[in-house]
Amino acid sequence: MDSTELPDAADSKHPNELKYIPGREAPVPPEQLTPAADQVLIVTAVAAERDAVLRGLQGSRRFHVIAAGAGTAAAAAGTAAALAAGSYGCVISAGIGGGFPGRAPVGSLVVASEMHDAALGAETPEGFRSAAELGFGSVSVPAPSGTVQALAAALAAAGLTVSTGTVLTVSTATGTAGTAAALAARHPQAAAEAMEGHGVAVAAHKLGIAALELRAISNPVGPRDRAAWKINEALDALTAAAAILLEVL
Repeated sequence: MDSTELPDAADSKHPNELKYIPGREAPVPPEQLTPAADQVLIVTAVAAERDAVLRGLQGSRRFHVIAAGAGTAAAAAGTAAALAAGSYGCVISAGIGGGFPGRAPVGSLVVASEMHDAALGAETPEGFRSAAELGFGSVSVPAPSGTVQALAAALAAAGLTVSTGTVLTVSTATGTAGTAAALAARHPQAAAEAMEGHGVAVAAHKLGIAALELRAISNPVGPRDRAAWKINEALDALTAAAAILLEVL
């Protein structure tokens, strides 16, 4: 999903290595981190997404919502800056995105089981190889499974259509059937694609903070048909989902 077209658009080789948390005797894997009863940082790409989330949060002071900009670099930098300036128990990458057909229909929600950088790697004669395959560390950050399931269950109980699965972080939004098929083949658990989740997750996990990703689906992953995108409907779904965050976190 090309988030720059929304209304009001505005050092380590091993980013997911086990991190030693002050006060602990052993490193904590990302999937074992759980949100603390603390402030929650929500990172969106653009103002329209930020405002949709704020409408759902109804003025709650436990949540700080920012629009950090589109793309992995802006998301990671914005997240790191916000974390340096405050104290948070959980970070959420939130916004709209593309859904893989058969996994996440337009208008539905996706709660990421992991945030995966699908663009970081190299082209080879045998095809794309990820940075992980090349030996440069993991390109995936798992979300805390208990929280993922609790959030998905609460969204479903509220009457919202929701799925869980990998959310791919891409630098170039998919615009052809060929690219969509290649991504689906490489990532059979993928439910959605967006442009920021992995950057947000890496910034959070460097500080030992649990990270989640929540996407409202505005378009299918595949041939680019801008006129068929349902951005307003996706923003409404994002607002509805944000209201559920008040109950779960």
